[in-house]
Amino acid sequence: MKNTLYPVFLKLDRLKMLIVGAGEVGCEKLTFLLKSSPDAHITVVAREVLPPVSELLEHYPDVDLNIIRKDFEPADTEGFDLVVAATNFEDLNRQVRDAAKARGALVNVADTPALCDFYLGSIVTRGSLKVAISTNGQSPTFAKRFRQWLEAILPEETDALLSHLKVFRDQLKGDFETKVKELNNLTASLVEERQNQQT
Repeated sequence: MKNTLYPVFLKLDRLKMLIVGAGEVGCEKLTFLLKSSPDAHITVVAREVLPPVSELLEHYPDVDLNIIRKDFEPADTEGFDLVVAATNFEDLNRQVRDAAKARGALVNVADTPALCDFYLGSIVTRGSLKVAISTNGQSPTFAKRFRQWLEAILPEETDALLSHLKVFRDQLKGDFETKVKELNNLTASLVEERQNQQT
């Protein structure tokens, strides 16, 4: 099966997101979103809110997070760019999806790939480096394990390396092709040096 997804990195500080559901599924989605994008604008609509969801307000005091305790209504999707249906009820998730699509939003329906416009993949972050992992909805468990493996092997110094490479790039002269060749030569020598140290 070919993965035809096109990965993008969204600036969630410029978009409005709605999450419907604040149980275990909603809490998981919200936690990972805030971990990756603490400057996001997120509204949560749910009749019942687990304590860990409310505690996220304390953990991320500067985030624009609005929790509304009420039953979902289709009008709740008005004005949102991205909507996540994260309840344990299939009919309700479909109702959220239909309402959001009618208003032009992109939708993610938890654990229902066929109804999703986008997936919330596993993410590894090392400073400015961000790696997103997708299994095309086939195995979130594999994506999670692969994320854990990458987190274990990527050194904390990765961000410092990127900063040094940016300084080097900014000092390069010439056209784009010349700069790419110079950076390729530099990074190739770094890889070669690392391999020599391990042998």
